[in-house]
Amino acid sequence: MVNVEQFIKQGIGEIRQNVKDKAIIALSGGVDSSVCAVLAHRAIGDRLIPIFVDTGLMRKGEVERIKKTFGYMNPRFIDASERFLNALRGVKDPEKKRKIIGETFIRVFEDAAKKENVRYLIQGTIYPDRIESEGGIKSHHNVGGLPTKMGFDAIIEPLRDLYKDEVREVAKALNLPKGICERMPFPGPGLAVRVIGEVTEEKLRVVREANAIVEEEIVEEFHPWQTFAAVLEKGTGVKGDRRIHGWIIAVRAVESRDGMTATPMMLPQDKLKRIASRIANEIPDVARIVYDITPKPPATIEFE
Repeated sequence: MVNVEQFIKQGIGEIRQNVKDKAIIALSGGVDSSVCAVLAHRAIGDRLIPIFVDTGLMRKGEVERIKKTFGYMNPRFIDASERFLNALRGVKDPEKKRKIIGETFIRVFEDAAKKENVRYLIQGTIYPDRIESEGGIKSHHNVGGLPTKMGFDAIIEPLRDLYKDEVREVAKALNLPKGICERMPFPGPGLAVRVIGEVTEEKLRVVREANAIVEEEIVEEFHPWQTFAAVLEKGTGVKGDRRIHGWIIAVRAVESRDGMTATPMMLPQDKLKRIASRIANEIPDVARIVYDITPKPPATIEFE
């Protein structure tokens, strides 16, 4: 386990040493980017420009959450949802989706950096991101998904050698709110990796609503490492007295220490029935709901 106080001191020192002027930071509201933002703000103060990019692939309420928690840092908000969705149109392959999202992120940050006259980017890459990208398991948008040419003098990654549980310990030492310290991992590519095949506005609407229901029903009561909903394909169902061809939703809840391996949670039958009932009743174009009990390995935690 990392020496938290020593790490904080070293992280602040590293950022001060490497950032010669201003820097932008990719702020998503997850524990990794939040820890990075606090370290960077302590290191360079008002020379830090936090940027939240609305990709159109986010969960419900992300913008409001960022404003509430990080308003004192004066974050910038960029609505790039149309840009991301256009870039993903027609793309079905998971690796291509990740690389498109990674490159689009960087291009959005490059545009923001030019506007702010900034040459440095700080991001919350952690050790498992590097391991899975370099090992060919999947390309994380902030590692294997990055383009080879980028318009920054340096990309600074203070958390690059930490596991998720270590990042949480640093978050607690930095006095971040409990809601961030204990927040579940959320993939950098967002809901795009919870949509099998092409990402469309319809699929995003469905998965966003289903994901919110799953989190409401599971997080507070069962404290999973991660839980979410994914949109698979369409299947036949019956609602009322009519046949529908609606979306199949997969629900997943796992326990893990660092995300490198994971065990499915065996949720009570009545809870699974309630989740299925809510999703089916609250989202009209969903035909059926399944529960994923595959461990990692052989599955990854996310579907893509």
